[in-house]
Amino acid sequence: MHMADALLSPVVGGVFWVTSAGLIGYAAKKINQEQDMAKTPLMGVMGAFIFAAQMINFAIPGTGSSGHIGGGLLLTAVLGPWRAFITLASVLVVQCLFFADGGLLALGCNIFNLAFFPAFIAYPFIFRKIAGNGARLPLLAVGSITASVAGLELGAFSVVIQTILSGNSDLPFGSFAAFMLPIHLAIGIVEGVVTWAVLSFVLRVQPSLMSGNETRRVARPLPVLFVLSALVIGGILAYIASEDPDGLEWSISKTTGTEEISRQHTGVAAVLEKLQGRLSFLPDYGFKQQEAHQDKADSSGMKLQVFGTSVAGITGSMIVLALALGFGLLLRNRRTSGDNRI
Repeated sequence: MHMADALLSPVVGGVFWVTSAGLIGYAAKKINQEQDMAKTPLMGVMGAFIFAAQMINFAIPGTGSSGHIGGGLLLTAVLGPWRAFITLASVLVVQCLFFADGGLLALGCNIFNLAFFPAFIAYPFIFRKIAGNGARLPLLAVGSITASVAGLELGAFSVVIQTILSGNSDLPFGSFAAFMLPIHLAIGIVEGVVTWAVLSFVLRVQPSLMSGNETRRVARPLPVLFVLSALVIGGILAYIASEDPDGLEWSISKTTGTEEISRQHTGVAAVLEKLQGRLSFLPDYGFKQQEAHQDKADSSGMKLQVFGTSVAGITGSMIVLALALGFGLLLRNRRTSGDNRI
C-alpha cells in the first residue's frame, strides 16, 4: 500500500509530510518523558524484522493480487504507540530513499497511512479493549485480527481520500474505494494471523513486554531471535514472494485498466523524483543493472535476480536496525542527561 508520487499533488503530499514529521517529533518528546526506557533499544531489532517481513508479498487466492504485512499493530503491541510510530517511519524512510519503494513526495502519506492508524487508533481502541495484556490466547487472536483489519482498512480509505483530493488521476471515488477496501480486508486478515502468531511467541519469551507495566530489561533471546529472523526472511525467503500486483496496484488496475498512473512530474515533484533516483542504490530491491537481465531466462540472470533480492533484504534490515536503534539510543541518552542535570 505504498503510494507513488503520481497519485498525489504537491499540496496534499506536503500537508502529510508536515503532519507525519510533527507526529515523529511529538512521539520523540513523549518517549523522552517516559520512565521506562528498556524497550527503546528494541526499536532497531523490531524495525529490521518488519522491513524483512514486508518484502514477502503473499498471494490473495482468486484475485490476482498480493499483499504484505504493514507491521504497525505488531510493533505497537511490543513497543508501545510512540516507539512503534517512529520505528515504522524509519522502515518507510529506508524503503523510500534506498529502495525506491513508495514515492518521496508520498512519504508523508505512507507514514501516516501505515503507522498512524494502527498505533493510535486500532491498538488503543480495538486491540487493547479485546486482547488486554494478551494473557488469553483466543482473545489475543480476535484482537490481533480485528485491529489489523481496522488499521489496514483505515489506511486504505485514507489512500483513496488522498488520491481524490489530489486530483491527479481520473480514479472515481466509488469504484476505487470499492476495490481498495475488500482487497485490504483480505490482506488485513492475513496480517492479523501473523501478528497473533508473533505476539504469542513474544508472550512465551517475555510476557512483561505486553503487560503495559514498566519493563526493567528485555530478555536477551528475544532481540537475537528477531535479528536472525530478519536475516533469514530478507536474505533467503524474500525472493520467493508473490509477483502479483499489491492491493493498491490491483485496485488501480481494476478501476482504470492499468496498474500505474502515468504522469509527467514537474516542479517539486520532479526534483524529489530525481533525488530519489540518485539515492536508491537498490531500486525495487535489486541491482540497477539487473534490469538488463530481467528478460533473460538463463540461469545467470536468475541467479543475479535472487542475489540482488537477498542483498537488498539483508542490507535494508541492517540499515533499519542501525537507524531505529540509533534514534532510540539518542532518546535514551537525552533522557539520562536530563535526569543527571536534575
